[in-house]
Amino acid sequence: MDMKAVRSLFPILDQEVNGHPLVYLDSAATSQKPQPVIDAITHYYKTYNSNVHRGVHTLGTKATEAYEAAREKVRKFINAESVEEIIFTRGTTTAINTVASSYGRAFLKPEDEIVLTCMEHHSNLIPWQQAAKFTGARLKYIPLQADGTIDLEDVKATITDRTKIVAITHVSNVLGTVNPIKEIAAIAHRHGAVVVVDGAQSTPHKKVDVRDLDCDFYAFSGHKMCGPTGIGVLYGKRRWLEQMEPVEFGGEMIDTVGLYESTWKELPWKFEGGTPIIADAIGLGAAIDFLEEVGLEEIERHERALIRYTMEQLETIEGLEWYGPKDPDRRGGVIAFNLSGVHAHDVATVLDAYGIAIRAGHHCAQPLMKWLGVTATGRASFYLYNTFEDVDRFIEGLRKAKEFFDDVI
Repeated sequence: MDMKAVRSLFPILDQEVNGHPLVYLDSAATSQKPQPVIDAITHYYKTYNSNVHRGVHTLGTKATEAYEAAREKVRKFINAESVEEIIFTRGTTTAINTVASSYGRAFLKPEDEIVLTCMEHHSNLIPWQQAAKFTGARLKYIPLQADGTIDLEDVKATITDRTKIVAITHVSNVLGTVNPIKEIAAIAHRHGAVVVVDGAQSTPHKKVDVRDLDCDFYAFSGHKMCGPTGIGVLYGKRRWLEQMEPVEFGGEMIDTVGLYESTWKELPWKFEGGTPIIADAIGLGAAIDFLEEVGLEEIERHERALIRYTMEQLETIEGLEWYGPKDPDRRGGVIAFNLSGVHAHDVATVLDAYGIAIRAGHHCAQPLMKWLGVTATGRASFYLYNTFEDVDRFIEGLRKAKEFFDDVI
């Protein structure tokens, strides 16, 4: 991968923060946007801004074609069987809430089981808590190994014939753990359960094939994969989506409306009420074009090399603890850590003074923080535009933070 060429397409990276060149290590929260994505959104607003599906004029037709072309790009990107299985949402959170509210409340009964892990982002935990409260279903958790991975024997022991839903992250946003979704799905399906996957941290970084994984639902966000904010995707197997009711009602998603009864459009539009997220869907399509041009396999290989190098360097800092699998082949491009005796927010503040942007806090994963025995962590997350020089700057910043707090403490 030509790093100079790649980085040149991200204008935001060419700046100084607090008098230092920016090192952006917060892509797990949101990625930066390449110029082709920015240009695609600008071009829509400047030349054919219009609502979709409803009009017969030229601009409306052009906007509709671009919007639906983006849906087809998503379908190919994750290898879904048809565009009817691709629903545009506001993001991963909305996508998972749609499944929990529609499928969960329709099919769950008292004493049914919803199986999760304690590494889930709140967006893949709270919706299932609410579904359980509404239906009387029970939550169960697959235990984690000491390194934050999952043992398939524990999966087999946790999932039973009472299990109706298994909701699990593909890649942990804290530990970086890559979960064996295909194997988990096979176990779940043997018991008649459906599998809902949070793909927010996997889709931007590795090739995803939903048919190979054989998951029933897969959710991800555009803004973490070089696309704009406010756009995401829910993939669902057609047979499930056809049985589900919409969760938002109004214009666009209807077929016929009477004073007392209404009927819905066919898939996927019955789940896309109101004016769709047109510009951002077009931007997501441009992001997919960009990522495929670079190559998902190349991106994954590059990030793995960065993580391996980062792990080696972190081991040289006394009093620093980092979390998750020790094997870089079993984790994504994110690493959470703590300096002994120093709050993660304080470490992040010092790093920011040197132009290094990381995330600090509980990362919307409070149950996982309790499992780790901490209140918060720092988190550095890498993407295709990061370099080994970025890692060196990050390590140097951590050393300076340690020196500063050693003197203070």
